Amino acid sequence: MAATPEISATQEPPSGASTERRHVKPPAGEGFVWLTAMGLAFGIIMILGLLALIFVKGVQTFWPRDIHVVELVDDSQFTLQGSSTIAGSISDERVKRVPSGQILAEGEKEAREYQFFVGNRDAYGLSFLYVDADDIASWEEPESIMQAERIGWGDSIFYPVSLTLADGSTLPADAPEFEARLHALIDTAAERREEMRHINRGEIGHISQQIVEKERRMRVLREEDGLEASAPEMQELQAELDQLQQESRQLQDEVAQVRDRNDQEQLTYRVITGEERTEPISDLIKVWKPNQMGFFDKLAWFGGDFWSFMTEEPREANTEGGIFPTIFGTVVLVMMMSAAVMPFGVIAAIYLREYATQGPFVQIVRISINNLAGVPSIVYGVFGLGFFVYFLGGTIDDIFFPHHESSVFKSGGILWAALTLALMTVPVVVVATEEAFASVPSGLREASLACGASKWQTIQRVVIPAAAPGILTGLILAIARGAGEVAPLMLVGVIKLAPSLPVDATPPFIHLERKFMHLGFHIFDLGFQSPDSEAAKPMVFATTFLLIMLVIALNLGAILIRERLRKKYAYGSF
Repeated sequence: MAATPEISATQEPPSGASTERRHVKPPAGEGFVWLTAMGLAFGIIMILGLLALIFVKGVQTFWPRDIHVVELVDDSQFTLQGSSTIAGSISDERVKRVPSGQILAEGEKEAREYQFFVGNRDAYGLSFLYVDADDIASWEEPESIMQAERIGWGDSIFYPVSLTLADGSTLPADAPEFEARLHALIDTAAERREEMRHINRGEIGHISQQIVEKERRMRVLREEDGLEASAPEMQELQAELDQLQQESRQLQDEVAQVRDRNDQEQLTYRVITGEERTEPISDLIKVWKPNQMGFFDKLAWFGGDFWSFMTEEPREANTEGGIFPTIFGTVVLVMMMSAAVMPFGVIAAIYLREYATQGPFVQIVRISINNLAGVPSIVYGVFGLGFFVYFLGGTIDDIFFPHHESSVFKSGGILWAALTLALMTVPVVVVATEEAFASVPSGLREASLACGASKWQTIQRVVIPAAAPGILTGLILAIARGAGEVAPLMLVGVIKLAPSLPVDATPPFIHLERKFMHLGFHIFDLGFQSPDSEAAKPMVFATTFLLIMLVIALNLGAILIRERLRKKYAYGSF
C-alpha cells in the first residue's frame, strides 16, 4: 500500500487550488436566544415577586403583632386626642417625603415614618395613625396590654380594669382568675350568639318562608278564584297564617331573652388616652396579650385566626370577619360553569373535527370561535343580562311564578352567572378539545373501524378516551379564566353581601335563583368601595392570596385527573 505523502505547514498549496480563505459565519440568532431567555426570566421573576408580596402581606394579616406604647416628644403634632402617648402595632414603615426647606437631624439621610394600628375606632374616630420616627421619644412593650377582636368598630387595644358579672359583682383585672374568667365568658357569649343565629336563620327563617307561601296562596285565591275572606279555604289559610305568626313572635321573644342574658356581663377597660370605657362581653370575639406570646404561641394563633377567616361570615362592611360565603359562592359557580361548558364545548369540537365537512364554512366557524376567546368579558356580561336574565328569566317568571311579588329568575342569580361564564369560556374548551382530537393517531380510528365499530362507537370508545387529557386541559384553562372574572358577574348576580347561600338545608336545597358572593368581586369591593381603605388592606391581600390558592387547587385537581387518564389511555406504536 503506497504511503500518503505528507504536506508540511510551509508547503505551498497545489496549483489550481483556491487561495481564498474560508470565513466561518458566527451562529445566527444567538443574541435573540439570550434575549428571549432574559424575557422569560424577567417574567418569572415578576410572577414570583407578585406571589411573594401577596403571600407575605396575606400572612401578616393573621400574625399577631406586638403592641408598642410610644411616648412622643412634647411638641409632636401626631398626638392622639391630645395625648402624647399612643399604643398600637406597627403595620407599615416607609420613607417619608420631606417638604422643601425641612432640615433632617444630624446623621440622618432620610425621614422615616411609622403607621400604627391604634384600634378603638369608636373612641378615636380612626384606626391608623402615622407618626414620624423623629417624634418618638421612647417606646416599650408592656405585657399587661390587651387586644380584642370585636363584632363592630374593629379591634380594641386597652388595659383591662374590671369585669362585671351577671350577678352584679365585679372582678378586678389584677385578680388571678381574671383572664380565665374573661375567656370563659367570651366562649359562653359565642355559644349564645350561635344559638340566636340558629333561631333567626333556621327556625324563624323557615317560618317566614311558610308565611310568605301562605300569603301568596291567599292572594292567588282572592285574585284568580274570586274567593272572599269568609270562604272556608281562606279562613283555614288565615288560621294557619296566624299560628305561624304566633310561633314567629315566640321565637323572637326567645332570641330577645338570650340577647338580654348575653348583655349582662361587661368588661371595663382603659384606653391609652386614659378614658375608661365599658364593652358588653357579647361584643367581644376573642382577646389576647400579644406581648406575652412566643413564636409557637403566635403560630398556633395564626392557624386559628386563618381557620376563622375561612369559616366565618364577613362583618363591618366586609372589612372584618371571614369570607366563607365568598369561598362557597366561588366554588359553586366554578362547578356549575364547568358542568355547563364541558358538554357544549366537547359536542361542538366533536362535530367540527369528526363530522363536519372541512371547507370554507367550517374554517370561518373556527376563526369565529378563536375570535370569541378574545372578546372582552364585560360584553358577555351585557349579553347575559339581556338574554339570560331579562329574556329567559322573565319568561320563566311569567310562566311559573306569575303571582310572586318580586322577581325570581328575572334578576341576577348564580344560574345566569354560571351560564354567562360558560358562554365566555366555551371557545377555550372547543379549541383545546379540537387539538386533542387532532392529536389522536389516525391508526386508532382506522383500527376501530376495521374491527366493525361505527363512527360514533369509535369516537365514544377510542377517540374521546385517548383525547381526555387534552379535553381536561381545556377545562383547566376555562377554570383559570372563569374563576377570576368579575366584570360579567357584576351584571348577572354577584352582590356585596348575600343573606343566604345558593346551596343550603332549606328545600329544595339548591337555589339557582339566589344571588351569591364571589372572591373576585369581594376583592374589588374591599379595595375600591370600602369605607375604611386602610382597614381593608389586610383583607384585600388575604382574600387575593386565598383566591390564588383556590384557583391553584382547582387546577391541580384537574391536572391530577388528566395525568391519571393519560397513563390509563396511553398508546404507542411499534
